[in-house]
Amino acid sequence: MEPVASDPFSSDAQELPATGIVTRMLPKGFSGGAMKDWLDRRRKSIRPWAGFVDQRKFSKPKNFGELCQRVVRNLDTYHSNYTFIFLGLILYCIVSSPMLLIALAVFVGAFYIIHLKSMESKLVIFGREMTQGHQLGLASAVALPVFWLAGAGAAVFWVLGATLAVIGTHAAFRELESSDMEELLMESV
Repeated sequence: MEPVASDPFSSDAQELPATGIVTRMLPKGFSGGAMKDWLDRRRKSIRPWAGFVDQRKFSKPKNFGELCQRVVRNLDTYHSNYTFIFLGLILYCIVSSPMLLIALAVFVGAFYIIHLKSMESKLVIFGREMTQGHQLGLASAVALPVFWLAGAGAAVFWVLGATLAVIGTHAAFRELESSDMEELLMESV
């Protein structure tokens, strides 16, 4: 089966032509490649979703010790799945809040305008040349009132709470794989 260029989850997918444009728009210190590499590593280590949500594999732990073992082992086993759940909750939160979307657009727009100005000539404010970090801070200062009006603080705590609830519940009630059980039984005390 031939890989489709528009399939972002195919490991053989060709790079989209728009990627070059996005890479050129990013500031010198940022690279889309590092993010793409990180996502590729996460995607390759993801466990099958069918096994992840298989209802037959869930049960109540017998005691607190088993609960702790399940949480530790499941966090290690399903860390990539949990990462995508976290990213999905962030995306849901952003898309479901138009004001938060506007705040992000203001932040990205302010950072991009400042970056364009610094490409034309060195950006100097109050007699000091601004570094990349200073530019990011300035863009944050411009966008901060909009983030405050959009309720970004509440959104952050909602995402963290929802992530803890979903991942914590899954990690606590998902039974360990048989290979994990054998390893636990063979550990020396």
